[in-house]
Amino acid sequence: MSMRFTQVRQSDLNLLVVLVVLAGERSVSRAAKRLGRSQPAVSRGLQRLRDMFHDELLVRTPRGYEPTPRAERVLSELEVMLPRLEQLLGDSSFDASRATALFRVAATDYSSNVVCPVLARRILPAAPNLSFEWIATHEGTFEALDRGRLDMVLGAEDEQVPERFEKEKIFSESFACVVWRGSRRRRGLSLAEYLRAQHVTVSVLGGKQTVPERQLARAGHERRAALHVPSFATAMRSVIGTELVATVPRRIAEIGARDPELSIVRPPSVFQSFDYLMIWHPRLSTDPAHAWLRGVIRSIGVELTPPDRRASLDQAAGSRRVRKRRAPQR
Repeated sequence: MSMRFTQVRQSDLNLLVVLVVLAGERSVSRAAKRLGRSQPAVSRGLQRLRDMFHDELLVRTPRGYEPTPRAERVLSELEVMLPRLEQLLGDSSFDASRATALFRVAATDYSSNVVCPVLARRILPAAPNLSFEWIATHEGTFEALDRGRLDMVLGAEDEQVPERFEKEKIFSESFACVVWRGSRRRRGLSLAEYLRAQHVTVSVLGGKQTVPERQLARAGHERRAALHVPSFATAMRSVIGTELVATVPRRIAEIGARDPELSIVRPPSVFQSFDYLMIWHPRLSTDPAHAWLRGVIRSIGVELTPPDRRASLDQAAGSRRVRKRRAPQR
């Protein structure tokens, strides 16, 4: 090879990891915690990075460190290069029974109640050194995914998901209405009754419960939200002793209905099923550990899908495969 590596030989490439983490955390103390180093060591690393690139790279502001234009260009390149180097230098496989890793997943309390119990029961016993940090979704969720502070986001099919991210369906879900057992609405709701009712809604990503709002809007309707709350569990508890209606995903409605004060009622036909997704940054697509994580979430989705629905999905997939095989013979 006739390539010259003068700059590479004179540089400490470990500092590039420090730059990426500092840019993501915007704080020396948080970056030090994430890197497992002392704050003075990270501060010295930042100074060495500045000397290496002859640029300030990260400038302190009231909101934390902000990257300079030079740093943004460097970070853009590192976003592609570092995962490839990690894969090149490391093992191409991921052994969950031996590996030590932390996965950060952002999600609503819906997935916390539905996905986490399966994860704890079926996955964690076979992976003693793995940890999962479940984080509530918020307005900065996708920015955190961009900056590498999250490994995955779990959420409903939604127009708010930026197109730059990869996404995959985990399972289908439908809506149910939850009311107080003493409510006069406990036998089901026509569309007219639903629109006359007062509703308790859940804030998702700092906004409205967008899926039901969008489905209503498509039919030319809008519901009246009398109460906004941060979680589905709170929404269901809030209807007790009232005529309020909470429209929530069916799986969490079935969990909430274990409370003798609550009843599940059929929602108006305007509400259709929707997909529940896992969302991740494309730079992680080839990472063995992340591929394992996606496989785990995918398998949990299969377990959460009723057997009859699994059979119909398998049959549909088989039909597609048959059609693909036969098509050239026509």
